[in-house]
Amino acid sequence: MWGCLALACTVGIMKLVVQVKLLPTPVQAAALEATLRACNEAATWASQVAFEEDAKSNFALRRLTYAEVKARWGLGAQAAQHVIKRTCDAYATLKANLKVGNLGKPGSKRYRRATEKPVVFRPEGAQPYDDRMLSWQIAERRVSIWTTAGRIKDVAFTASPEQLATLALYRKGESDLVCRDGMWFLNATCEVPEAPLNTDPVDFLGIHLGIVNIATTSDGEIMAGRELNRGRVRERHLRSKLQKKNTPSAKRRLKKRRRKEARRAKDINHKIAKRVVAEAERTGRGIALEDLTGIRERVRLRKPGGTSHALKAVGEGRPLQLVVRPAGGVHRVQGPPRGGAGGVRRSGIHLPHLRRVRAHRQGEPGLSGLVRVPVLRIR
Repeated sequence: MWGCLALACTVGIMKLVVQVKLLPTPVQAAALEATLRACNEAATWASQVAFEEDAKSNFALRRLTYAEVKARWGLGAQAAQHVIKRTCDAYATLKANLKVGNLGKPGSKRYRRATEKPVVFRPEGAQPYDDRMLSWQIAERRVSIWTTAGRIKDVAFTASPEQLATLALYRKGESDLVCRDGMWFLNATCEVPEAPLNTDPVDFLGIHLGIVNIATTSDGEIMAGRELNRGRVRERHLRSKLQKKNTPSAKRRLKKRRRKEARRAKDINHKIAKRVVAEAERTGRGIALEDLTGIRERVRLRKPGGTSHALKAVGEGRPLQLVVRPAGGVHRVQGPPRGGAGGVRRSGIHLPHLRRVRAHRQGEPGLSGLVRVPVLRIR
């Protein structure tokens, strides 16, 4: 049911995350590793207390665990607060996932496995830092960061000129310390002012999303997914072959290739999204997208298409979804997933006028099927 279309773009501040790579010395890296390990051990213990005492709010859990976390693991006041807050946030996320059915129905095996034991944190899990625990010297490309061994100064980092400019102008709020594959990163939050919203778009650019064609616009432009799907099939076959080998060499190659498919899909989706937004901004139009929330539960495909439909790399974990951020004052509206989108009156009423464009059917190499593409016009 369409009803009235709500504009999803808000005027104000847009939060972006800038990732910089730390270049610590071996001594500094050892201190950072010990800090992450201590924080995550403390979070796991606090999670067990929250589970046993059913104290999953921030204030209640802090009353039970704050003093013990500081004394037992040698954490500072701010670090202890963040550890407790992380634990509460983890249980809030678990509760939300259970409520919407992401972990199965009540009583199912997945549901019971998620609810019958406390949340456990990985030893190398990320830890948030605020401005009391982390200070930036962006011009010198240095940070001063708190650890369990004391404050470490002059930790070098590297970033692109664009990232440095964004950090210098807009960094505000917490940063996350991340360890991945032996490398250290800081994910800094930046609050970037949005461009003035175009309150009177001349038209809307409709986007139809899919697997074989990643995106098709109402202008007739097709972003084909043939190359991406071929790479996905090749990676799947290569993973299967290496897993069957199960030799030390095969395990090393599997470790080297992990996350490669997801990174590639993310990069392609990002390029398509930038192209769509640039076209809408250039022509003074808004963007209309399908709302594909919950499509895995609504749509079931047979064996030829089921694998591609369920892959995490498709839409970066959100199946078949192209992430288009409103930018440059561009309006973004969300429509239902089926049948494409018709015309949009200024009052927001949906008009079911559709045109059809030939495209691939799932799993077939040629032009054989028909896919409806949204045609949006301001009446």
